Amino acid sequence: MDSTVELLNGVEMPRLGLGVWRAKDGEETENAVLAALKAGYRSIDTASMYDNEQSVGRAIRTSGVPRDQIFLTTKVWNNEQGYESTLQAFQNSLNRLEMEYVDLYLVHWPVVGKYNETYRALEELHDQGLVRAIGVSNFNIHHLEDLMGSCRVKPMVNQVEFHPLHTQKRLFAFCRKEGIQLESWRPLMQGRLDLPLIAELAVKYNKTPAQIVLRWHLQLGVVTIPKSVNEERIRENADVFDFELEPEDMNRMDGLNQNQRFGSDPDHVDF
Repeated sequence: MDSTVELLNGVEMPRLGLGVWRAKDGEETENAVLAALKAGYRSIDTASMYDNEQSVGRAIRTSGVPRDQIFLTTKVWNNEQGYESTLQAFQNSLNRLEMEYVDLYLVHWPVVGKYNETYRALEELHDQGLVRAIGVSNFNIHHLEDLMGSCRVKPMVNQVEFHPLHTQKRLFAFCRKEGIQLESWRPLMQGRLDLPLIAELAVKYNKTPAQIVLRWHLQLGVVTIPKSVNEERIRENADVFDFELEPEDMNRMDGLNQNQRFGSDPDHVDF
């Protein structure tokens, strides 16, 4: 649980974290974050749009885990983008979290005509030490190429939809070549884990289907943030560091790809 990846600027990011998308503000989010921190998680991923930053911050402060041992991510939403508005959005997030800094700040979606200026604000926040690392979310290759043509600080993370049914091989290879850490949201495919191969491997390794899928992510070198508000599942999702998928099983998992998204394609979102 304490294993990390090193980002481009040397910051260490946990390989496994808790996502809180669609977790209700209040007790549901607070209890999920507290359960995760109790289970050994040290990475929590939220966003302005999730409307639960306040609950995330409260749980972190009451958990007893020192702040410098937690890797906290949040994101600027689409209607907040632009240079000045992003700086204000970040301050609003800090206020809701009641934190002095965040560990990773991301551009949530590549809003055409705005994401370059938005990212320039992230660079400023990084320069000021208010954010330890910066990056993007839902960026395709052409978005990254455009951004890297003008930015001063290369994105350190690209958080995208990535799972066995949607492996984004070209994007994954591009990010690896550029040293950009790929991070997976919706790694468990909205719970659609009833694929025969995953069931077969769950029996073979005496693990759950979810654990098989998360282990596949980790062995690929992809950071992952499964979402759950169920304490038992939160603990279960963390129990993936005591086994390893054999190379042939990794290859078979790779073969499940169908380029199937459960979320939106960044190139076809009406911002």
